[in-house]
Amino acid sequence: MSLMLGVDVGGTYTDLFLFDTATGEARVAKVASTRGREADGFLAGIATITKPAALSTIVHGTTVGTNALLEGKGAVAGLITTAGFRDVLAMRRRDRRQTWGLTGNFFPVIPRDRRIEVAERTLADGSILQAVDPEEIAAAARALLAQGATALCIVFLHSYANPANEQAALAASRAVWPNEHVTISSDILPEIREFERTSTAALNAVLQPVVGPYLNRLDTALRQEGFGGGFLIVQSNGGVMDAATAARLPIRTALSGPAAGVIAAAYIAVTAGYPDVITGDVGGTSFDVSLIKSGAPATSAQSTLDFGLVVRTPMIEITTIGAGGGSIARVDAAGLLQVGPQSAGSIPGPACYGAGGEFPTVTDANVVLGRIDASRPIGNRPALDTEAAAHAIETHVARPLDLGLMQAAEAILRVANAHMAGALRLVSIERGHDPKLFAFMPFGGGGGLHAGALVRDVGLACALVPRYPGVTSALGCVIADMRHDRVRTLARPLLDLDPTTLRTEMDAAIALLAPLLDQSGLTFADVRVEHALDMHYQGQTHTVSVTLDLGADGSGAFDHATIQAAFVATYAGAYGRVLPHVPVRVMNLRSTIIGARPRIDLASLAPAAGTTIEAARRADRRVWFGGWTDSAIYDRLALPVGAVIHGPAVLEQPDATTLVEPGQHARVDRFGNLILEATR
Repeated sequence: MSLMLGVDVGGTYTDLFLFDTATGEARVAKVASTRGREADGFLAGIATITKPAALSTIVHGTTVGTNALLEGKGAVAGLITTAGFRDVLAMRRRDRRQTWGLTGNFFPVIPRDRRIEVAERTLADGSILQAVDPEEIAAAARALLAQGATALCIVFLHSYANPANEQAALAASRAVWPNEHVTISSDILPEIREFERTSTAALNAVLQPVVGPYLNRLDTALRQEGFGGGFLIVQSNGGVMDAATAARLPIRTALSGPAAGVIAAAYIAVTAGYPDVITGDVGGTSFDVSLIKSGAPATSAQSTLDFGLVVRTPMIEITTIGAGGGSIARVDAAGLLQVGPQSAGSIPGPACYGAGGEFPTVTDANVVLGRIDASRPIGNRPALDTEAAAHAIETHVARPLDLGLMQAAEAILRVANAHMAGALRLVSIERGHDPKLFAFMPFGGGGGLHAGALVRDVGLACALVPRYPGVTSALGCVIADMRHDRVRTLARPLLDLDPTTLRTEMDAAIALLAPLLDQSGLTFADVRVEHALDMHYQGQTHTVSVTLDLGADGSGAFDHATIQAAFVATYAGAYGRVLPHVPVRVMNLRSTIIGARPRIDLASLAPAAGTTIEAARRADRRVWFGGWTDSAIYDRLALPVGAVIHGPAVLEQPDATTLVEPGQHARVDRFGNLILEATR
């Protein structure tokens, strides 16, 4: 079998991208998500495109875990920790929800009455000062069970240096714990810093009873339908892992779906000749932004899902704001128009969906302005209700602001675009990047509708709209490599680091990671390893990541001078200066193994030869651009390579709509992408 399927389950839509590796044929589908019953929408989506028995591989991008954390719907978990460290989760880094003032609340994912201290002590050098008492561990576990805990987290001080006490506690707790949902921090994050390690392990624990059963239900249902291939899950680092690993380490699925979109965007952009892009995923509930420089997405070792929900695991840097198609427009108490972050989601959805939504959204504004064809909505939905959209805008925006209907709808889009432009500036200008040197890659169901305005407002070079923008994250699922990461704390001056010991640590890390590739059952085009050191000057808190050059044969030099030079270059690049007389410290070794999966030839997605612009033109329609303007409507997928469409025009396809504004034009490149830019 040669069929690979990527499935991205979002808050509003479930997107599918099917690719036949033998023929190069691709098919896409977009169906409504079933919020709260995501597995149902997943399976229903597959049924619209193929049968599970015909598939060789299914790769899933999911936000089930992220949504559970953000909505406070994780499992009831308990924590066993070192005496004196019960309140690490609550103390955090002494930060606060509001920078100025003392307002706002924070409730740890594991409350204080389910955090139990036990006697044990591992020192920072790895020596055991006090071993754990198995009976005390068992008693603590029983007490947490009595309080209703269904997942257990064990975090001991300095377990990154020596996990022996945690492993002994794991064995003792398993004797009384009734399920497999037991997490120890040295398995999740064997790294110095007790809060980050405790937070990451605790979040993993509260997700295990949520994500694990969800993936098991999917896997069981797929097997019952005859599926016999590999079932993989996208990680937040942009790689994939098998479902069994994802069930054990669900925290690594945070931002899974958006990460897949960035991976696809990087591949599409580099192939099209645009290695520097800023992505913008406009979904139903959010606008996700990421910067790609020289073909490589920006990554981070740590992220915050919400205040106090700190996750320290490698992930693609994604900035998210509440500005999507379902973002609700309202007039606040001060008489100002606000758009988002509240969203109508998929249920009830925008007012035009006719499913009970009363409040106007960005999608409603696009429908009223004629930019979305109400008779041909994306996602196989019934025809949209333009009158309901108009009524919602009239009631909640136009009358309170004393505006006409069309001016109110236009104002909604201008505010939404301003929020999106702010997010684009945040990842570019505020981090030292000139937007004029970057293309903008919009995707998601609504990305193409806002591309022209954002290119103009932010000053980006152009927009690169993928062939299938509405299912870009699903495409990313198909092309993502398998990847596993491991961190090991070293915490010593560079001059005290023995190069032989460093090489031994690197080899040991890869020895632990390699079996994860083997057990996947996949065939890889290539396997490569990467290593980096977290380093800083003595006395500093934060680190920079210094990539180690392994050389072509993997036998790179790791003497002190070579590592020092690499650190100085990295530090100078990040901060513009160095501290030549301050000693350098090495904090962590980060090791990665990547199993490269076969790449899709994007040329196979290009329009078929023989198509013409005339045949692709459907009709004309009035679209509002400060006034009603006759605009050409095209079947975007039928446009030939090299076609140039001058605005105003609307390019429609089953998974998305792209708007070409007056004064702009769109050109179809040889891969079927649209290059959208100002007409000079």
